[in-house]
Formats: sequence, C-alpha cells, structure tokens
Amino acid sequence: MNFTGRDLRFHPADVETAITLSPTAVETYNAQGFVSGLDVFDRDEATAVRGYIDGLLDSVLQADDHRNSYSINSYHPVCAGLWDLVTEPRITALVRDVLGPEAVCWGTHLFAKFPHDGKEVPFHQDAVYWPFTPTKTTTVWLAIDDVGADNAPLQFVPGSHLEGPISHQLLDLDGTRVLSRRATGMETRTGRAFNELRAGQVSLHSDLLLHGSDANTSDRRRAGLTLRYAAAEVRLIDGYDEWRQAAVHVLDGDPSGFWNDRPRPDGERPELMAELWGDFDGQSVDAG
Repeated sequence: MNFTGRDLRFHPADVETAITLSPTAVETYNAQGFVSGLDVFDRDEATAVRGYIDGLLDSVLQADDHRNSYSINSYHPVCAGLWDLVTEPRITALVRDVLGPEAVCWGTHLFAKFPHDGKEVPFHQDAVYWPFTPTKTTTVWLAIDDVGADNAPLQFVPGSHLEGPISHQLLDLDGTRVLSRRATGMETRTGRAFNELRAGQVSLHSDLLLHGSDANTSDRRRAGLTLRYAAAEVRLIDGYDEWRQAAVHVLDGDPSGFWNDRPRPDGERPELMAELWGDFDGQSVDAG
C-alpha cells in the first residue's frame, strides 16, 4: 500500500461533543486506541442477531463455491440483516462520538472462528490495507458469541495507534492465517489488551491500532462482526475507487456525495457475492 501523500496520523475524538460515550470512554479511545465492553444489544436481542448470523453462515458454507467462515466480507449491500446492523442507531450513536456526525459505513466483515479453527489473524494495522486519507476510520467489533480468554479474543496493543504507519511483512496464505500481512517487530512488543465481550456488546478501535487474534483452540465458536465506518471527509487514493461502492450513509451521511449510499436490500441474497474474492479467506478460489 502506498503511503505517499496520505495523512496517516491519529485524529483524536472530541470529548466535549460526545453524547453517548462518557468522557472517560472517549479519553480511553484517544489514549489507548480502543474502547471496549460497550452494551448495545440485550441478551434476547443478541440471541436474535446470533440466529441471523448462524443462518447466513450456513447458507455460505453450504454453497458449492468453497467459501468459508471468513468469506462474508461486505455482504451488507445484498443482505438486509447486515444492512440493519450497519444502520442500527445504538451503534451509529457510538460512531458519532468518535468520528463526528457526517459518516459512512464502507464495509463489513464477519470473522467466525469455529472451534479448533487453525487460523490466526496476524497483528496488523487496518490502515495498511485500506487506501484512505486521512485515517479517520473506526471499526465497531460486534460480539456475536460470548468472547473470553479461551476462545481467541481479539488482542490490542494499547497506544500503538499513536506511532503512525508501522512496517508490515507479506505472508503466504497457507491456510494457517487470515490476512496476508503482519506488523514487524511484534516479538519485542509487550502488553496486550484482550477484547473479552458478552454477545451483544461492542468495542471500537482506530484503523491505526495494532490488533490480531490467535487460532481458536477451544470447543467454542468465536464470531465477531466488524462494521467499518469512516468520516465522510475521508477520500481514496488513486486506483481504489471501487472501495466507495458498498458505502451506506449513516447519521448525517456525506453531504459531498463522494461516497455511495446503498439502499436497504430486499431480503437476503448472499449468493450474489459468490464471485467477489479477496485475500481474507486464507485459501484460493479453487481450493478444495
């Protein structure tokens, strides 16, 4: 990814204008690069969300095209249930306090680690993958399952978002990992924050924060849905125009009209995404 001409620095949230997040939560986000344990859905609602995700996973895994539990990447333009989560007011209220009132959701991705899943997510900065400037994007990580220390929780490196862009090494997608880059120098870093959440809770983290997760060696699934939001002022570097096509306006949206605004889809059509592949799957399209 080309860093030339990009604004790759952390832009702190405004404590004074926050409405939903407490001042302490905003200060934590600014200092640590993340805030966690935020309640969104109650137990009954979380159970309903899990049921929906279970059905979506089943439809994808049963398809005859080798998609796997990491393949549900930006399906919200064709799946009404995902679109509804993208626009959920209790979630977008949190986004407002971090990014401001003019925002878009440009992507979603389900990370479902099944029991004894052998894939790690290497420690990385999202900004290395994403062709944006300035780096005013936050990820809402929605716990679909209860996440504890035993079933491969997301791990953060507190404060790493203040270091600017960090060099990454390219990795082979050999079936042991999801994502093809790992931040260099991780062996010398100490300190991890484990993102343990009850199903229905969320965390928010900066696109510059180092984060990753181990393989799930437990008997419990660990599924989390990432919702990617950007301030409407964010722009794309040359050659990446397609990244704005899946966007959905939230809150006050994008008055400039730069970002697309996908309408709510009519029902569930995950099969429409079968031909869209990235390097998130950890396997090739023709893998058996």
